[in-house]
Amino acid sequence: MPLLDQLEPAAVWRHFSTLLNTPRPSKHEDALRDTLRTWADARGFATMVDRAGNLIIRKPATAGMENRPGVILQGHLDMVCQKNHATTHDFQRDPIQAELQGDWLVAPNTTLGADNGIGVALALALLESTDLPHPPLEVLLTVDEEAGMGGALGLEPGLLQGSLMINIDTEEWGEFYLGCAGGVDVNVSFRYTSEALPSGFANYEIDVGGLRGGHSGVDIHLERGNAIKILVRLLRSLEGRFGNDIRLVELEGGSARNALAREARARIALPRELAERVASRIEDFDVLVRGELAGVDEGVSVRFGPEDGIAHSAMSGADQRNILAALHAAPHGVRRMSQRVAGVVETSNNLGVVKISDGTGFANLMVRSLLDSGVQALAAEIESLFSLAGAAVQTEGAYPGWAPNPDSDLLKLFQQVYQRGFASGPAAVKVIHAGLECGILKSKYPQLDIVSFGPDIRGAHAPGERVNIESVAKCWKLLCAVVAAIPAER
Repeated sequence: MPLLDQLEPAAVWRHFSTLLNTPRPSKHEDALRDTLRTWADARGFATMVDRAGNLIIRKPATAGMENRPGVILQGHLDMVCQKNHATTHDFQRDPIQAELQGDWLVAPNTTLGADNGIGVALALALLESTDLPHPPLEVLLTVDEEAGMGGALGLEPGLLQGSLMINIDTEEWGEFYLGCAGGVDVNVSFRYTSEALPSGFANYEIDVGGLRGGHSGVDIHLERGNAIKILVRLLRSLEGRFGNDIRLVELEGGSARNALAREARARIALPRELAERVASRIEDFDVLVRGELAGVDEGVSVRFGPEDGIAHSAMSGADQRNILAALHAAPHGVRRMSQRVAGVVETSNNLGVVKISDGTGFANLMVRSLLDSGVQALAAEIESLFSLAGAAVQTEGAYPGWAPNPDSDLLKLFQQVYQRGFASGPAAVKVIHAGLECGILKSKYPQLDIVSFGPDIRGAHAPGERVNIESVAKCWKLLCAVVAAIPAER
């Protein structure tokens, strides 16, 4: 991508350009993986693809560094695919369209994929370097991270050789991460009865949009609006006012399990003579929500208007009340702040995706916690709620958290290098309320000493995602310096 040719470090941005130009939704990383494997094979690096689809690339130590512990550079190939409603971008076919805005590289209408494309690019650039002293290197590039950690969960013990791991998948320069939340997906499915609509009913659409969205873990404490929750709240209010004259035809909201729902839409049917009163009530609700989200989600909007299609049936009144009540009661947001790590969310839930149409419904709720027991307790609570509503509930994709090790030798080295090259004091040491793969990998390779770091990324998992260019250069300098300073094994 010519846009990136002017940026430094050139090797990092060249690799990131490859990622921008190669579609890589979760579960569709094959083309990118094959491209990178071909690149590595052409340079004489040893490569393998494991049973889960992860790519491992190895490079021997430079002369004099053979007695140093091996270093694993780790990131994931896939990206969250989110776009604005009016954008025609096809994530399985089209390159990401990025632009420079001051000190930032931005994808205005889609996600950028800096999460975790910059981490992948840094690792590949380090492999490519010919003048950097380094111990034995392994680059582990996993698949399916954003859709359930499938690659990390499927990695077999015994494949990795190194004892130090640098995860390059966090989003705040000047912070080193030593722990993360675990999580589980709670999937809800149900069937409902449809009934013929009475004569005189017409179809209308309610749209909730303009929300900022964001990462369902990192941003959950910011109290941004959830379009699904807002829409369900409105529908319940309309039910309470107009009773069985408000009939649900379809409801759809959110598009990713690990992203805050930015948009939601409902098709409803109601008597034509009620349309003006319903419109007035929705206008009042729009004003109410704007006031509630002032300073947080200034762009929120709730719109109502006639719908072009004609629906001849809608959800039965009994099923509608039951299902909407369950969605209204479903938890979303922070459940508990940590009492062990100040200022960090301990347990949360994201109501990320809902789709109701043609007699069936589905909802995904993603539970996170620093405590495995916290994950289990909140997931069980959600399961109980939807079971009472007659829905089928399954949990899947559970993954463990990553317990902090403040005595980490790798952390001490990172701090020493950071203070020599970037600051007079140590970097902040953090625990992140997001699902890094570190916890899963540590459970399979208990000997690993792990530190995670990364550049400044804003708006991950939402359109408008951006990465700070200067912070990428700083990450490159730090990564090279740490790898070159790995001490000999004692």
